[in-house]
Amino acid sequence: MPDVLTEFLPTLIPWLVCAVAVVCGTVIQKLSGAGFGMIAAPTMTIMAPEWVPGTILLLGFLIGVGSLLGARDAVVRSDLPPGLAGRLVGAILAALIANAVVGTDLLPIVVAVIVLFAVALNVAGLSVAITPATLFGAGLTGGVMGTLTGIGAPPMAILYSTVDARRSAATQNAFFGFGMALSIGALAAAGLIRTPQLALAASLAPFVPLTLVAARPLTARFERGAIRPWALGLATLSAIILLARAI
Repeated sequence: MPDVLTEFLPTLIPWLVCAVAVVCGTVIQKLSGAGFGMIAAPTMTIMAPEWVPGTILLLGFLIGVGSLLGARDAVVRSDLPPGLAGRLVGAILAALIANAVVGTDLLPIVVAVIVLFAVALNVAGLSVAITPATLFGAGLTGGVMGTLTGIGAPPMAILYSTVDARRSAATQNAFFGFGMALSIGALAAAGLIRTPQLALAASLAPFVPLTLVAARPLTARFERGAIRPWALGLATLSAIILLARAI
């Protein structure tokens, strides 16, 4: 990669690792409605910390919206207003504290802790009824987590853990995509979406539609439970490595 691009893009090996993380995270997000941030955030924080969380949010928006194509009829539309309202409040709260974390040595620790917390939520086996109040609460929690690190899906995933797989994935992807847009807006207003993050997101963006198309045949073959242990294991390993490097 030419030296003139080093201000805006990582060197070749970190870029390739980030690309692999985007592909893996996109597949998991497409199939289950959650998981992109848990895979991409720790990997990118290790390989290209200056580009986090803006790059993850920008790519996450593309993945969430792209995953909805062909599944819009399965979205539970009545659930979206309270969930996205909570996400907006959470994004605003996170943006207020983001300047103290983003671009500092605290960011890797925050990312690692949130990944491990997200894994714990996934394995806890919690069952929470879907109501306007719980949707708002999940959106609020996910908004704070997602805006700071790009990992905002797990709280909503708990609510939809017992819902039919297709409706669950479609609705979670709707929350994921539009929630990322709210987080991008909040960070942009705080001056934390910068040119290098836009450049890295643009360089990795072509992998998103290619992966979404390639993953279509897998949708009918894999249940959420089949990929869940692999996704959680990879996220946990990445978080532990990130935490060990940061401490």
